[in-house]
Amino acid sequence: MPDRRSLPRSTPEAQGVASAAVLALLADIDANVSELHSLMLLRHGQVIAEGWWAPYASHSPHMLFSLSKSFTSTAVGIAVAEGRLSVDDCVLSFFPEDAPPAPDANLRAMRVRHLLSMSTGHDHDTTDHTRAHENWVQAFLSLPVEHVPGTHFCYNTAATYMLSAILQKLTGETLLDYLRPRLFAPLGITAPTWETCPRGINTGGFGLSVTTEDIARFGQLYLNNGLWHGRRLVSAAWIAEATTGQVSNGDDPNSDWQQGYGYQFWRCRHNCYRGDGAFGQYCVVMPDQDAVLAITGGLGDMQAVLTKVWDHLLPGFAPAALTPDCDAQARLSDRLAALRHDPPTGQATSPLAAQVSGREIRLAPNAPGIDALQCTFGDDGITLTFQQGRRRRAVTCGLNAWQTSRIGTPLLPRPAQVAAAGCWTTPDTVQLVLRYYETPFYQTLTLRFTEAGAEVAVATNVSFGSNEALQLVGTFA
Repeated sequence: MPDRRSLPRSTPEAQGVASAAVLALLADIDANVSELHSLMLLRHGQVIAEGWWAPYASHSPHMLFSLSKSFTSTAVGIAVAEGRLSVDDCVLSFFPEDAPPAPDANLRAMRVRHLLSMSTGHDHDTTDHTRAHENWVQAFLSLPVEHVPGTHFCYNTAATYMLSAILQKLTGETLLDYLRPRLFAPLGITAPTWETCPRGINTGGFGLSVTTEDIARFGQLYLNNGLWHGRRLVSAAWIAEATTGQVSNGDDPNSDWQQGYGYQFWRCRHNCYRGDGAFGQYCVVMPDQDAVLAITGGLGDMQAVLTKVWDHLLPGFAPAALTPDCDAQARLSDRLAALRHDPPTGQATSPLAAQVSGREIRLAPNAPGIDALQCTFGDDGITLTFQQGRRRRAVTCGLNAWQTSRIGTPLLPRPAQVAAAGCWTTPDTVQLVLRYYETPFYQTLTLRFTEAGAEVAVATNVSFGSNEALQLVGTFA
């Protein structure tokens, strides 16, 4: 029986891809893209290149953000094949108890297909309004629908949540539980997690976490038209419908965000399609090349990576196996094995360390609600302690090296796995980097000690709001 838990491996040239093309892509990424976390390239169903920028690792799941949407679409396609619903079903029909007392014509006209294709008729993304309430379904249905459904594209994560809510209403199971035996288990995706709303419904449009190879398996399933080791998981008709442009979303020929939108999949240039998520989570399917590319990252510019993929990889695909290029293959193997994000480097100690070690720094009121900080300097690391009300949470940063742990931090909304490192950059300044390696995020804390206390800057690599560093001032207790 074929092994379903790991994709087969091969060399690039054996699958008709020049190792030099992959090397050129990596070189361009190194020079011009600051924050990829992983990359896995498949050709003809074989993994021909894979790498993780340490401290990110193959076994660690990664937060997908809106790449979750493509999995939600797949669940709808499976449910359609099971006869549980149709894409032409009226959205209101599933939630009579949450409908407004007098729904207007546009809301009454909204169908499941409009949720899938981001053409609900809303003029603006409804997600913030929806998430501000305990009952997200009711909040979504309460909003005005300004356009006739199907006539106006508006990227709307709350629309995907409604698909999750519909599936839970129909099946009595969460989206995650519904997909376990139908998609995740057959693909060998063993430990997926998915966030929920206050009422226990999976968020649908975001919140799924899986590994890079799991993303690649999912893309390969779509490339296989829904077949996995001979077993039909998703109908070929759904694959075709979901990945075809269902609605126009712009006309810029140079933008991979304006080539049309399917059912929770983006059309790309070069007759490709993809699922993607904020800050650089990609599942790119290239049917003409019989290839799949899975990427995770923490990017500010998502178009740049796709452009580099087209520029370097597409010319490297050949219709048949290539003559082995042992030198290029060896260089590629070495390059992939050496991928890393370096920890901050500097002095392991300072004459000031003994004076400030363990002293509490009381902070002025601030948005994260951090009341105090404490740095304790030891021979094997720097322990940073956060005080927030009665809660004290600490993380140890390796000296010029990553040290992993799990912390609850006021800098993120939930506890997270972290790889942390620190050093003295000057005699009075410590730099600490916290990489939340199952997410796109990392934070850099710079503490400059003064006679009175410390000045603290907290910078985050990417965010949905301002990326301006948070400036805090503290005094010794």
